[in-house]
Amino acid sequence: MSNQQIVQTKGIYHGLPVYPSSLKGLTAIITGANGISGNYMLRVLAQDPERWKKIYCLSRRPPTMPGGLPKNAEHIALDFLKSPVEIADVLREKNVKAEYVFFYSYVQVKPKVGGGLWSDAEEMCRVNVSLLQNFCEALPLSDIKPKRIMLQTGAKNYGVHLGPSAIPQEESAPRVVLEPNFYYPQEDFLWSFCNKHTIDWNVCMPASILGAVPEAAMNLVFPLGCYASVQKHLGEKLEFPCDLKAWETNRCMSSSKMNGYMEEWAVLNDGAKNEKFNTMDGTTFTWGNFWPKFAAWYGVGYEQPSMDSNVYTSVASKYDPPPRGFGPPATYRFRFRLVDWAKQAKVQRAWEELNSKYDLTGGKLQDMDIDRIFGFTDGGLMGSPLDLTMNKARKMGWHGFVDSNDAIKEVLGEFADLKMIPPIGK
Repeated sequence: MSNQQIVQTKGIYHGLPVYPSSLKGLTAIITGANGISGNYMLRVLAQDPERWKKIYCLSRRPPTMPGGLPKNAEHIALDFLKSPVEIADVLREKNVKAEYVFFYSYVQVKPKVGGGLWSDAEEMCRVNVSLLQNFCEALPLSDIKPKRIMLQTGAKNYGVHLGPSAIPQEESAPRVVLEPNFYYPQEDFLWSFCNKHTIDWNVCMPASILGAVPEAAMNLVFPLGCYASVQKHLGEKLEFPCDLKAWETNRCMSSSKMNGYMEEWAVLNDGAKNEKFNTMDGTTFTWGNFWPKFAAWYGVGYEQPSMDSNVYTSVASKYDPPPRGFGPPATYRFRFRLVDWAKQAKVQRAWEELNSKYDLTGGKLQDMDIDRIFGFTDGGLMGSPLDLTMNKARKMGWHGFVDSNDAIKEVLGEFADLKMIPPIGK
């Protein structure tokens, strides 16, 4: 048996697997197909209609796709907070059959008053476990028995939203139980369900997800595009919001399309069944390396972090000891937050002018959920080191990678195509 592997390049994505031509006529379900992950999974599978003859997109709203829904895809409107019986009735009525399931459905519940994005951890657990449970329990009721179910969770698996965790983050790390985390009961349910019904599974865990969809919340890139566009419009530089430590800290990224390529590889690889995988771009990324490139795309100047400690506000991570289990909490320092920047009157006026000039579709900044949308990027700019090691997947034959700088630029262009931000460099 040959141990050689053939890989290919698609655009900015390199080292992608080449599948045998005999692998064809497959069927898949993508849940949450209108979201930042499901949308790109659909794009990935739709690239090879010979391999994927039918893709069922299950979400409340149809996915927004450049050029419309692919011919081999069908959208079915479903709400997974309904009962398994109600979901099964729709699946049977539509005669859905699927060998592979890619589960991306997710609800971001409202934070507690004055709390961070994930502060209502108990409600996050209740709602998001219900989504998975209701869907899975509908499968046997509708005579659907997939070969593999892939559940996408994320880097919060390692407690990185609660403070520093062990570096690099490795799939075998113990659970962080400082507060409830909906990923864990989701995993427990999936393992139990798959064991009961003799179905294989995968769990894939991306970092900050890079992608462009009309729903901009929980999106690292959209606020960056707003910031650069407004600063250019105002004739001002791109000031880096945080300190030298944040500038130099490795922060791996996970582009949605690369996640899709890897998750397709995982479910089609028999040796990867019943395994958890980190899912990231496969390259190193720092804000310090990115920031000059970012400024150059928009044709503006930029400012490096200040060496004057007096200009910074300090905040500490919540738990002592932090998720790594020992040592002090982390201290993060910022000069300003994008949340506060986006609330400035001059910024909101500039955004209205850009809306008018470029016929943008997102509306006024003051009508957006600024705390949620821009707060997500603030967390990414000043957060703990994130280095999701890809050693496990690479040992099993995964070689895909994309330069995260290229991925962010591509996503900015896609946001511009959606008319959610002005074109880059104009």
